[in-house]
Amino acid sequence: MHIAKAAFLVTICCSPSLVITTAGAQSPEVKPVAAGQAQAVQPGSTTPAAPANPAPSALIQPAIDTLQQTIGGLKLDKWKGGSVRTEATSNVTSIQRNLQSTLPGLLKDADAAPNSISGVLPVYRDVIALYDVVLRVYDAARVSGSVDQVGALQQALSSLEGGRRALHERLMSAATAQEKQISQLQIAVQTKPAPPVCPVVAPPPPAAPAKKPVRKKKPAATTDQPAKTPSSGTSPAKPTTPQQ
Repeated sequence: MHIAKAAFLVTICCSPSLVITTAGAQSPEVKPVAAGQAQAVQPGSTTPAAPANPAPSALIQPAIDTLQQTIGGLKLDKWKGGSVRTEATSNVTSIQRNLQSTLPGLLKDADAAPNSISGVLPVYRDVIALYDVVLRVYDAARVSGSVDQVGALQQALSSLEGGRRALHERLMSAATAQEKQISQLQIAVQTKPAPPVCPVVAPPPPAAPAKKPVRKKKPAATTDQPAKTPSSGTSPAKPTTPQQ
């Protein structure tokens, strides 16, 4: 009896259907998912907004800070005397005047209209002119200055060139956007159906002025009366002759 029960239990445990059912009941293996992949498959997730374009002043401000620090650290009184130092002193004064009075106003106008070509272009031109003057001071430092000053001026020129390129890219981006907008407007105007043509109705002729009624004039009464004809049986009166 015990042997029959044991055989029955062994048969049930080794049954293929029981093995498949047990395997199907097992929970599937959970694999770790990266954070970026989890965000991509989450329902209702929104795409992060693209960062806004930086202001023109933010593009050029690091170069301005580097240049101000470099120009402020120049000790021209220790340079060799002569026309080179005199010209460098004049150029340094011009650079400081531009950084303190001219460029801030241009950057303020550019930040007010960061995607406008007319707003960013004056800053771009001023940076180019500023680069030329700093380059003259750099050449003078190579003649009369120290090695440290030459290296600082070279770094300032490199930073200023990077800011100029950033402004140039901003101008090109604004120009491309405006050209695309103009092209879209032209296509929209060309594909827009023409409005229906209404028939031209001629204006009515002007009304004729009302004619005034003409009053008929009555014939004037005549003073000459026709002579009376003698009636039958009477003789006409004889004319009387005057007596002498």
